[in-house]
Amino acid sequence: MTTNLENVKIEKSMAKSMLDLNKDDNFLAHLPEDSSRLEGQGYYRLAKVFYDKADFEKAEEYFLSALERTELPQDAFAVFKIYGFLIRIYSEGLNEVEANKYIAKSSEILNQIVSELPSLSSEYFYNLGVVATYKGDFPDAQKNFQQAYRKAQMENEPELMAKSLYALATNAYNMSQFPEALNCIEQLNELLNILKKGYLKGSMHLLWGNTLREMGQQVDAMTHYETALKLLHAKRCWNMHNYVLLNKGVAMKKMGEFSKALLLFNLALQSTDDDNFRRLKHLILTEVEDVNDSSVDLYLDRHNRVIHEKSLGVIDFKHRFVLLEILFLLAQTPGTYYNKEDLAKMIWKDEYNPLIHDKLIYTSISRLRKLIEPKNGKRQYILRGKDGYTFNPRVNARFHRENDYIKEKKIGNIEISSPV
Repeated sequence: MTTNLENVKIEKSMAKSMLDLNKDDNFLAHLPEDSSRLEGQGYYRLAKVFYDKADFEKAEEYFLSALERTELPQDAFAVFKIYGFLIRIYSEGLNEVEANKYIAKSSEILNQIVSELPSLSSEYFYNLGVVATYKGDFPDAQKNFQQAYRKAQMENEPELMAKSLYALATNAYNMSQFPEALNCIEQLNELLNILKKGYLKGSMHLLWGNTLREMGQQVDAMTHYETALKLLHAKRCWNMHNYVLLNKGVAMKKMGEFSKALLLFNLALQSTDDDNFRRLKHLILTEVEDVNDSSVDLYLDRHNRVIHEKSLGVIDFKHRFVLLEILFLLAQTPGTYYNKEDLAKMIWKDEYNPLIHDKLIYTSISRLRKLIEPKNGKRQYILRGKDGYTFNPRVNARFHRENDYIKEKKIGNIEISSPV
C-alpha cells in the first residue's frame, strides 16, 4: 500500500519526467517535437518511473499510451524498446498470450525496417540479438550481440557497448558458459566505472552473483548480491529487489545454510506482489518447499557435490567423485541391496574381479561412512547385509531439485532483472 509521502515522491518524479524531455535517452530523439511526440515521450518516462517502482499495471498503461503516439518506420527502435518493457511485464505476470504477441511484433518490426535503414547500425544488431533471445536461439543471439559490440566500438557508442556486453554475459549464462559470462561481466564492470549507469550496474552485480554461484563460489556471490541491493536501492529500483533476495537464498542453500536461506525466501515472499510477480512467487514457493522440512536427515545436492547431514552440517564431495556416486546409487533406491558385482559394474564400469574390487569396495564404503555417519557409533545411513550394501529405508533423505532459472516459468527467455 502506498503512503502519502511515497505518492508525493512519485508525483515529483512524474513532473520531472514530463519537464526534462531535453535529456531523453534517444527516445524519438531525431524526430520533430510535435505535440503528439512530446506526449509520447512524457508517457514513456512515466511508464519507466512506475516500472522501476514495480507498479506494472500503471507502467503497462503508460507504455501502451506512448506506443499509440509512435509512427513507423521512423519510430521503429523506440517501438521496439517499448515492446521490450511490455514483454518483461507480461513474462513476470505469466501472461503468455500478451508476451508472445509482442515477441512476434518485435520480430516483425525488425524485418520491416531493415530496408529503410541507411546502414545496419550497432543498435540494429543488438535488437536482432534480443529477438533471437526471445526465440531461444542463443548461438544466433551471441553472434548478433558480438556484432553489435564491435560496431558500437567503431561508432563510439559506449552505452550500447555496455548493453551489448551485458547481453553477451546473459547469453553465455543462458548457455551455461559461466567462465565466458564472467569475462564479459568483468569487461562491463570496467566500462560502467566510467558510464555510472546505476540500474545496469545493479543488474550486472546480480548476474555476477548468479554466475559465481553456479561456479561454486558462493561466498563471493554473496558480496555481489549485497552490492546489487545497494545500487538498486540508491536508484529507487524496487522491481528487482526480491529477485536479489531469492538468489541470495539459493546461494545460502547451496552452502547448506538452510535456516538463513529460508529466512531470505520468506522475506522475499512477504514483500512480493502476487498479481504482478507471479513468476517470482512461483520460484520462491518452490525453494521454500525444497528446504522447509526439519525432518530431513540427509540433503543431497548432486549438481554441486554437496551433502548436508542434520547433525554434521555441510560435507563437501567435490574431490570425492566415487564416494558421491556410491552414495547416490544407494540413496536413490533405499532398501535395495547392491552386491560387489553390482557395485563393480555400476560404479567402476567393470566386471567384478575380487583381487581388484574387494579391497576397493571395502575402502570406499568405509571412507563414505566416516564422512556421513553421525559420530555416535551407530550406522544410520549405509547398512550391510548378506546380499550386499543398502541405504537405510527409514532415513528421510531429500534430493536437491535443480531449478532452472533460465527456463522455468520464463517467457521469451528474459526476466525483470535484464535491462531493456
